[in-house]
Amino acid sequence: MTTTTTPNTYEPETDVRAGSVFGGTVLIIVGLLQFFEGLSAVLKDDVYVTTRDYVYQFDLTTWGWVHLLVGVAALGVGTAVLFGQRWALVAGIIMATLSAVLQFLFIPWQPLWALVLIGINIAVMYALATRFDEG
Repeated sequence: MTTTTTPNTYEPETDVRAGSVFGGTVLIIVGLLQFFEGLSAVLKDDVYVTTRDYVYQFDLTTWGWVHLLVGVAALGVGTAVLFGQRWALVAGIIMATLSAVLQFLFIPWQPLWALVLIGINIAVMYALATRFDEG
């Protein structure tokens, strides 16, 4: 009796799927956008609208560092998705979910931008989740 094991990677030349390419590429773009959003909050936080009496009040510099760290992590995971790492599919869904939640909490400072990024993150989650069916 022989046993087969599933490799941790897939062959990019023969197994490239549109969902993985789209999900990885857009996750990298979201990571870059989140990184620059955080950088602007850290360097010059008066570019954002000041809000009063919001439930999730944090210092904008703190928000900036959170966005910077999540952006760098999203860049790394998106790159791993493009290189065909199977673990990166789950990590990418987790990163897109975390990014969407952070954008939701950031709505008072940049409402339209946050909503756009939430929509993009949902598209990334869908693209990476459909990749699981392709085995």
